[in-house]
Amino acid sequence: MEFIVAGGGSPEFCRRMGRSCSSSTDSGSVFSECRSERSDDLSLPGSPFCVGAASSSDSLRSFLFSSSGCSDDDIRSLVSDLESPYVESQRRAAMELRLLAKPSTTDIRIRIACAGAVTPLVALLSHPDPQLQEHAVTAVLNLSLCDENKAPIAAAGAVPNLVRALVTGTPVARGNAAFALVPLAELADVRASIGLCGAIPPIVDLLQTGDARRKKDAAASSLFKLLVVEGNAAVAAEAGVVPPLLEMMADPELGMVDKAAYVLLRVLASPEGRAATLDEGGVGVLVDMLELGSKRQKEVAMLSLVEICKECEAYRRIVVREGAIPPLVTLSHSCSRRVKEKVTSLVTLLRQSTTRGRLTEPGTVPSDARSHDFGDDSRM
Repeated sequence: MEFIVAGGGSPEFCRRMGRSCSSSTDSGSVFSECRSERSDDLSLPGSPFCVGAASSSDSLRSFLFSSSGCSDDDIRSLVSDLESPYVESQRRAAMELRLLAKPSTTDIRIRIACAGAVTPLVALLSHPDPQLQEHAVTAVLNLSLCDENKAPIAAAGAVPNLVRALVTGTPVARGNAAFALVPLAELADVRASIGLCGAIPPIVDLLQTGDARRKKDAAASSLFKLLVVEGNAAVAAEAGVVPPLLEMMADPELGMVDKAAYVLLRVLASPEGRAATLDEGGVGVLVDMLELGSKRQKEVAMLSLVEICKECEAYRRIVVREGAIPPLVTLSHSCSRRVKEKVTSLVTLLRQSTTRGRLTEPGTVPSDARSHDFGDDSRM
C-alpha cells in the first residue's frame, strides 16, 4: 500500500514519512525469521571463497562448501581443528564452518551439529582473537537457525558467551551475536536467562550506535523477543532504548519504522517505559503516526497510546493536548470491529479526561479508569 501523507503533524515528520508500507497488522510479518542472509555473513576479504582469490586448495574448498558434496569426514576434520592449539587453524576451521552453515538447508546444519561442532564453537565465542570470535559467533548464528540445534546450543552455554561478544566483539560480531539470540529466545526456558545474563543494555547500545541497518535490525529483533519477559522492558527503558526507537520511527529511509513501533509497544508495558516515552516527546510521534501512518502503523500507535493512558490521568491529558482524538476517531471509521472497540474505549477515556479540571500524579489510577477494559493489546 502506498503511504499517503495527510494533513497535520510536524513538518519534519511529514517530510520524512513518504514511503511504501505493508498493511498487515501482524507483528510476526514484521519480525520474520532471522536468516543468515540478514546478518553480516558475507564472503571475507582475503579468504579463498572471495571471487578472484587464488589458492592451491581452491578446488577442494569448492567441493567442501557444497552442502551436497561435503562428507561427514570433512566436517569432523573441521571440528577437530576448532580445538587446535594454533589460532590460525582454529580461525580457518571456524570460518569454513561458518560459510558451510550459511545456506538455508536444515540437513547441513544438523550434520555440523552432530559432528560435535556446537561445544567448541560456543567455547570460541569468548576467544580473545577478534576474527576467530567473529567467525564463531556467525557460525553459531547460522547453526541456530535450525530448530533442532537451538536447545543444544543453549545447553552448551552459548547465552553468556554471546552476551560477552555483544560487549567485546567486532562490529560484525556484535550484530551477529544479537541476531543469534533471536532464535535462542524462542525457547521459553532460555528467554529469561538471556536478560539475566545482562543482554539488554548492550543490545540497546547496539540499537543506539549501530552504523548499519543490519545492526539496528539485529538489536530490534532481539529486543522484540526479549521484552516479553517481565522486567526486561524496565531494564531496556533505563538503558535508554526509547530515544533511538523514536528516531527510527521518524526515519522511514532506515526502513525500520514498523519494527521500532512494535518494540516501543512492548517497552510501554513498564512504568519506566511510559515515563521515558513521555519525557522524550513520544506522544507527538505516535499522534503523527496515527495521522500519517499505514494501516499497521496507525493501529500500533493506537495500542501504544492505550498503554500510555491506562493508568495515569496526567498522561491522558498530554495525549489529548497532542491532538490524538481526531485521528483516533478517523481510525475508528476504517478499522476492524475488534480494533474499533479498542479505539472507542480509548476515545471515551480521553474525552472524560477533558471534563476533569485536575491532574493526578503519574502512576495513580482514578476510580473510573479501572472500569475501562481494552482487552489483549498484544495483537490485533
